[in-house]
Order: sequence, then structure tokens, then C-alpha cells
Amino acid sequence: MRIKSKLIAPAAGMAALLTLTQCFTDRQNEGERLYTQYCANCHMDDGSGLRNLIPPLAGADYLVNHRDELACIIQHGQTGNIVVNGKNYNQGMPAFEHLNKGQITNILNYVQTNFGNSNERFTIPEVEKYLDKCRHLPEQ
Repeated sequence: MRIKSKLIAPAAGMAALLTLTQCFTDRQNEGERLYTQYCANCHMDDGSGLRNLIPPLAGADYLVNHRDELACIIQHGQTGNIVVNGKNYNQGMPAFEHLNKGQITNILNYVQTNFGNSNERFTIPEVEKYLDKCRHLPEQ
């Protein structure tokens, strides 16, 4: 009996560890995949933007200065002039209202930590808080 119990605990631990690591590996590149699917056509694969039309994400001061707006911009799009790294951009961005808070968080974290950026990562509760705020803003 003792031999069985000595083998069960490590076996259960290994099974739990394998299950846990599989949860993370399935989604470890989700931010990059979602960025490629929804963002790269305009912001380019390297985050450099498109000349004078689409702002860069690489080294963009906007990511830090407007952190609380980024989730809403992804979900609801953006129109009007914005200034990124001292340069004006006035090309609209489409809304991706079908993306959930986890997907938006993954996109934001991919952008925040790639293209030469080393910005603070987002949490899902933080993104949820920002999305809740922009749902309650009056229409402009």
C-alpha cells in the first residue's frame, strides 16, 4: 500500500503539470496571431505603420501616453486626428467589436512587448475596466 501512495502523488503532480503547461502553450502566441490577423495589414508586420497614413506601433509614444484608451480603440475603432511621435495621422481605424477582452489583452500585450517596445503589460481586469469605461462614454 505504501509503495502505491508514494507513486500516486508524483504521478498526479506530473499529470497536473502537463495539463497546466498545455493550457499555456496553446495560447502562448495568440497575441501575435491576432495581431497578424487584424492589425498587420495596416500597421505592418514590424509595427512600422504605413508611411504618412497609418501610425507606427514600433516605438510609439501613443502606447504609453494613451494607455487607458487602447482597448477601446481596438474594440470600437477610431476616427479623427491623432499624434504619434510628434506626427499627425488622420486615417480611421476599423472597430473589432467581436474580439473579447482576453483577445484584446493578448493583442495589446503583443504590441506592448514587441517592435522594440518594452511597455508595461496589460491584465484582463485592467482591459475590462477600460472597456467598461468606454461603453459609458457619450457618443460624439
